[in-house]
Amino acid sequence: MAGLPAVPKPPAVLPRNAGLVEEFVSLARYMSQTEVHTYAFSVAANTILSLFPFIVMMFTIARQVFHSKAMESAIADMIHYFLPNGQDFVTKNMEIVANARSGVQVISVVMLLVSSTGVFLPLEVALNRVWGVTKNRSYLLNQIVSLGLAASIGTLAMLSVAITAAQKSILQFLFMGHTTNIVFSFVSHWLLQISAAVVSVLLFFLIYWILPNRKLPVRAVLPTAIVTGLSWELAKMLYVAVLPWMNLHSVYGPFSVSVSLMLWAFITGLLLLAGAQYSASRHALRLAYLADLERAGEEKDNDG
Repeated sequence: MAGLPAVPKPPAVLPRNAGLVEEFVSLARYMSQTEVHTYAFSVAANTILSLFPFIVMMFTIARQVFHSKAMESAIADMIHYFLPNGQDFVTKNMEIVANARSGVQVISVVMLLVSSTGVFLPLEVALNRVWGVTKNRSYLLNQIVSLGLAASIGTLAMLSVAITAAQKSILQFLFMGHTTNIVFSFVSHWLLQISAAVVSVLLFFLIYWILPNRKLPVRAVLPTAIVTGLSWELAKMLYVAVLPWMNLHSVYGPFSVSVSLMLWAFITGLLLLAGAQYSASRHALRLAYLADLERAGEEKDNDG
């Protein structure tokens, strides 16, 4: 019917003997679909809306709940690590907002709850299509799952911040307070990278495992979560290297930070969906392979 959006094409079914080339060709066809980019843009927009309230919430918890300067420093370090640019600008302004009156923190929590559901709703629809699920969750159930997933990610982030702060305190003790040398900076940097990589993998795993409206075995999504998480870290390095060549400031002026974060969120959404598609294809091939083995065993028993 005219005026209605086109129905996204289902993922291509690979032959049982499909090789690596066929898998990547199928993945490229999936990623070229317009609907995939629509999902990624929707996720990117809502991620930006939820990012700043999320940072304010973490600073607020570190200050008012744990009363820990070390955790505040660890949050700032994580911001510098995860964001591709504008880290000092974001950190400074989020600390100012977190120090404002309590009403700001309440508004941040409300905005986080609203925008987080906007992140996970299109992701659920996209992941359901990838895994062949024809029925999405109801709106209420989707809100419950989204809030639970947002809470899990928030808990994971605060746990990572606490571990990073503890690591830094232990390093300062081991180095007897001499923290302005190359060795301390090197060890501290790599501990932060390892911690951030683990958080990235766990983040992708939670999304891949919980969000689709079907029960998935851990082994079907965990390897892909590991590969996607590490690929995301590599993609961020490449994006940071390319960013100066894009010269966004000359086009967008003071809004260049927001634009660069939006582009990075869009790339993250594409990478997440690519990992989900590849995971579903590999799982389908594995099930087909196991079915062939079982059938061959039954034929062998019948012949015997």
